Amino acid sequence: MAEGAEAGSSSDLLRNLRDTLASLPETQARIARMIVADPAWVVQTGVELLAERAGVSAPTIVRFARAVGCEGVRDMKLKLAGSLALGTPYVHRSVRPTDAPGEVVRNVVGSVTSMLAEWQSSIDPDRIEAAVAAIRAARRVDTAGTGATSHFLAHDLHARLFRLGIPSNSFSDAHLQLTAASCLGEGDVLVAISFVGRMPALLRTVAVARRAGATVVAITRTGTPLARAADILLAVDVPGDATMRVGTDATIAQIIVIEILSVRLGLALGDGAAPRLAAIHDLLQSEQLDGDDAPDPGRE
Repeated sequence: MAEGAEAGSSSDLLRNLRDTLASLPETQARIARMIVADPAWVVQTGVELLAERAGVSAPTIVRFARAVGCEGVRDMKLKLAGSLALGTPYVHRSVRPTDAPGEVVRNVVGSVTSMLAEWQSSIDPDRIEAAVAAIRAARRVDTAGTGATSHFLAHDLHARLFRLGIPSNSFSDAHLQLTAASCLGEGDVLVAISFVGRMPALLRTVAVARRAGATVVAITRTGTPLARAADILLAVDVPGDATMRVGTDATIAQIIVIEILSVRLGLALGDGAAPRLAAIHDLLQSEQLDGDDAPDPGRE
């Protein structure tokens, strides 16, 4: 490292990288964020792919490994594997059994922020714009997910779309998803949400929608069957969770994709969106359903 940091001098390389991340030069910080975000993937991945994900050259990865006190990339991976062994991966990949409550807070929040910083660089604005254009041109937009988190996210996107004046539906029942997909037409849009990306019921819905002529926008990981079936992929390539099919990182990343998509849609709709949103806000305020002065049911 430029400042001569000895991040690898301790037995816990992963923790030291996390602690020194804020002080690193940008290129080294980008590599460190990649490592902290998904150390298990780094341990199993070749230097060329590491360099590609970090947006640097392979020799830069080698220099980084030496700068953090390792003999080379292989030694860095061994130290990372040791750090993972010290942790409690089936509770949280960034927490150790000996962590005090304050350290648990810092490490869990730090893990999420590191993931977001790394993932942000991989978001493709052109794909966001392609999804915005398809949704704006659609006669109707359906949102669908399979599983508790995906259902919630699909309903959340649906609620955002109709607030913007975009005709939309959201279905959690597999039979209704299939039926609705068959009623889509040329130019309509199905937004399919699944981090796992291989749920059979959702894949059948996507296949029916495509046969009907609809455009499929998928929010999922790269390389999943859902990603391959989509016309437009909004990728959420973030670390998986040891015990949850859809962990915190994946949930937050998908929510942010939906937020970015909604904001871009609102901007693309121009002057018509803001008055509509303001009218909804004023209505909820006037009905005392969504304001600070709403009645407290716990009081007389």
